[in-house]
Amino acid sequence: MTGRRFANGRVPVNGRVQQMVGNRGAIRLSSLPMGKRIHRILVVVGLIACAPLAPLPAPAAEQDAINPPPSAHEWQALAKLPDWTGVWTPVISDQIAQEKTNRPPWTPQVAKQIDHMYAEEAAGRPFPVIDHCFPTGMPSWMLITHNAFEVLFNPGRVTILGEGDGNRLRRIYTDGRPHPADPDPSFHGHSVGHWEQDTLVVDTVALLPQAYLAVNEAVGVPNNGDMHIVERLHLQGPDTLLDDLEITANKVLSKPWRTTRKYYRQRAQKYDIIEGVCTQGSFTEAVDKNGNAIFSPIKFHNGVPVGSDSK
Repeated sequence: MTGRRFANGRVPVNGRVQQMVGNRGAIRLSSLPMGKRIHRILVVVGLIACAPLAPLPAPAAEQDAINPPPSAHEWQALAKLPDWTGVWTPVISDQIAQEKTNRPPWTPQVAKQIDHMYAEEAAGRPFPVIDHCFPTGMPSWMLITHNAFEVLFNPGRVTILGEGDGNRLRRIYTDGRPHPADPDPSFHGHSVGHWEQDTLVVDTVALLPQAYLAVNEAVGVPNNGDMHIVERLHLQGPDTLLDDLEITANKVLSKPWRTTRKYYRQRAQKYDIIEGVCTQGSFTEAVDKNGNAIFSPIKFHNGVPVGSDSK
């Protein structure tokens, strides 16, 4: 048999075979009788041939990257958290007051864009910050929303579900996991949180650069990358939820911006969250030529709806 040998007469084997044979992976052939040498060589060759079929054990980090079923103790622990049930509606008057008294520290270049947007809004030509089918995203959702949301507690996670375009969903992981090393950016980012007594502290990264930092529905700019948000959500009295935000966005802000938003708890069923579909308002109910119920695009003339396409 020909092949590479070490100076000490041992035959090298690859890492996979080394795992399979242990310390016998390096074999001293010269110390064996000829018959046993041939037998040992055939065994090693067989192991090498079969090695690709034997899966390596997954790294420990991969084995641990699961969402284990919650224990009874973890479900019971939820009862110790503050009561955030019900539906939360934003305090619009507070949003307006914050916009007037706590202006974000825009960079000089961005401040010019913002002033132009305010002028356009005053002239009746508002910029459509959220007039599209993309999610409002963070932090604009919490800053300027006019719609209700609810907060759900599960072991290891807090979920915020928002009414509106169907894309308002935040998952805040409270199971101790860190942010991913290489997260996929999204409109709402990746959020991890922990409880400090009755305050939920949330850290959010991995936001798309296209996600807006807006102060109202017509004034705001994309964050342009590397935005970082820290929130402290807590009750103020029995039915007011506060969200204290610290927003770092070095591409558009000259320094971190701290602001607070208020939400009132609503328990009446009329405030229950309903379905919202982004483009449904651009369609009308119709029937096609086969008698099927459909949505048909609304036709406009000079901005005035004049009918729809049907049959």
